[in-house]
Amino acid sequence: MTSQALCLTLIAPRELRDELFDFISEQTDLVSGFTASDAAGHGARVRLRTTAERVKGHADEIVVRIVLQETDSERLLERLRSAFAGTKLVYWAMPVTSFGVID
Repeated sequence: MTSQALCLTLIAPRELRDELFDFISEQTDLVSGFTASDAAGHGARVRLRTTAERVKGHADEIVVRIVLQETDSERLLERLRSAFAGTKLVYWAMPVTSFGVID
């Protein structure tokens, strides 16, 4: 059985940035690297945690993208559920049809 490559996307409040980055970096058996960027969360289900966010009208968040095998994604999500329980970390996974490095 072959495992499908996925792009796992995580959305977290910006205050979890360092903790989340450290956690992902420690998962060397599953994750070889990741990409992160700042984001502005909008919508009825987005929690505006600070006065500044309420004034701006959006939540300060981070987006983390990790390309890995489906089986590794499932294992990473299990670990994230344990380590970040109660944080409302949002995630989704999408198939990756091609992945590589252009030298």
